[in-house]
Amino acid sequence: MLVDDGHDVLSASENDPRASDESLLALATREERVLVTEDKDFGELVFLRGLPRPCIIRFVDMPVAEKVSAMRDLIQDHPQAMVEGNLIVVTQNRVRIRAFDPES
Repeated sequence: MLVDDGHDVLSASENDPRASDESLLALATREERVLVTEDKDFGELVFLRGLPRPCIIRFVDMPVAEKVSAMRDLIQDHPQAMVEGNLIVVTQNRVRIRAFDPES
């Protein structure tokens, strides 16, 4: 889907299905990737524990086809938001962008 659009996609399940959340964050940061997930734990690791912070996009309660469409919309409409440190939460009706605040 996104690969068909020419995007460089690395699937955690294909790369290392047993990788910890911490190692996935480190990999995304090191390779300057956007981490896409349904898991809220990544936001907690970044904001509460101060772990490396790539851009994280979290989809909430959306079917796969809607996630793909929403991802395409994000790439088109919010490319500047996909920078290191931003947490983007996408639901069927809303996109929230939260920047990491190193002072918090």
